[in-house]
This record gives sequence, C-alpha cells and structure tokens, in this order.
Amino acid sequence: MNTETGEAVIEVKNLHKRLGGQPVHEGIDLEVRRGELMSVIGASGSGKTTLLQQIIGLLPPDEGEIRVLGQTINQLEAWEARLLRRRWGVLFQQSALFSAMTVYDNLAFPVRELRKEGLKVDEDMLREGIALKLHMVGLAPEDAWKYPYELSGGMAKRAALARALMLEAELLFLDEPTSALDPAAASEFDTLVGQLHAELHLTALMITHDIYSVAALSNRIAVLADGKLITVGTLEEVARFEHPFIADFFRSRPGEDRLRNVTINEAR
Repeated sequence: MNTETGEAVIEVKNLHKRLGGQPVHEGIDLEVRRGELMSVIGASGSGKTTLLQQIIGLLPPDEGEIRVLGQTINQLEAWEARLLRRRWGVLFQQSALFSAMTVYDNLAFPVRELRKEGLKVDEDMLREGIALKLHMVGLAPEDAWKYPYELSGGMAKRAALARALMLEAELLFLDEPTSALDPAAASEFDTLVGQLHAELHLTALMITHDIYSVAALSNRIAVLADGKLITVGTLEEVARFEHPFIADFFRSRPGEDRLRNVTINEAR
C-alpha cells in the first residue's frame, strides 16, 4: 500500500493544550495516512501521551480540531463517540488488563460491552474470536484462563494487544508498547506488531521512546519538542533534522542494522 498518497485518517489541526496552567501543545498540525504506521517521539514531558489522549477523546483540546476516520472528535455526541471507538483499538502503556479477570474475560470485555448498546453477543462466536486473537498474538489456548498476575510482561502486552483487536479495529493506537520489556521481548513484540500491521492492513499511531521500535516499524516519524511538532518524515529524514533532542535520541542508542547507515546532523 502506498502510504505517501493515502487519505488522512487522523487529522490534527492547530492543536493547543495546557495542563496545570502550563502549555503542552502550541499549534500542532499532524496527519496520519491510511495504512501507515506513524511513530511520535519526543523527550519526557513533551506531550506525546497527552496528544494520544486527545486524539482518542480522553482529553478535550483547548483549541483546534481533531478528526479521526472523518469525524471531528470534540464535536461528537456520546453515542456517536461510542460508535467511533468500535473502529479502533488501544494498547495502553501498562497494558491496563483488568486484574480480577482472566485473559479470556479481558478479551471478551469490549465485545460484551456492546450488549449495553442493545447488540446481541453470540458466546460461541465470541469464544472462537478470542481463540483466534490469542493465536494471532502468539499466546497459547491455556493462557486464556490465566490472570494478569500470572503473565510475564511480554505475555501481558500480547494479551492487551489481542484485546485491542477484538472489535476488528481498522485503527490501532500504541502507547509505549515496549516499555518495561527486556530487549529480547521488545524485539519480539516489534516483530509481532509489524506482522499484524501488514496482515490486517491497519493504520497505526505509536507513541514511543524506543529507537529500535521506531526503526523497525515506522513509515514516518513525528517529533514533538518545545510544544510543537518540529518535523515529520522517514527515519532517514528525521535523523538528519537539526535539533538537540533528535541528535541525542539517535546518538545515545547505537548498534541496530537500520541505524548504522543513518547520517545524523549535529544540532546547532
């Protein structure tokens, strides 16, 4: 799929946000195209997760417009927002699995919630769907009956990813997906996300500080700094952009094959 000419499925225009009286975003413009995986990077406190929270409707913007899948997030009625949320999945940083539920019931939860909207849920089809999603993320059938505390960090991430895909999402949001994973588990998870992105034809927006995830997965990268989006481009384009954060981000993590041939400009 050619993401260079794809339609924009996420559009952020002139976004402003203040938290605790301090400016976080000052006029951000961003587009995510259908079929691409875009990474958003920035220093701690740059507002990466705050941006994600506004895009998925957890925080209202102070100014500006956010459109997702053709709908303006901050103008939706509650019922319209519920319908829209069925079209995306979210993998939160700490996995956010319900500790008192088994993996099976965690995955069933978003589907069973549809009952509140008057939709019939066929339990046999639900069981088949859960088995399929567990297989897709590399978990064994018996893992369905474990509780979150019985899972390793990597398994919990996989279970949370399976839950994010339960409603057949066409849009996937990933908030620091490899945080708290060791390098081997992080690499395996990157591979899984890349495979699912390709196989399911997903559009994905990933918030991350992990240079290896950025290098392995991103079609394009957006960089937040100083309250603004300072550049958007491919790995090579962003690495050559002159800014202190970018220079530090790339130089402090040597080694991976895709990084060896990237030329990084000295920030001035």
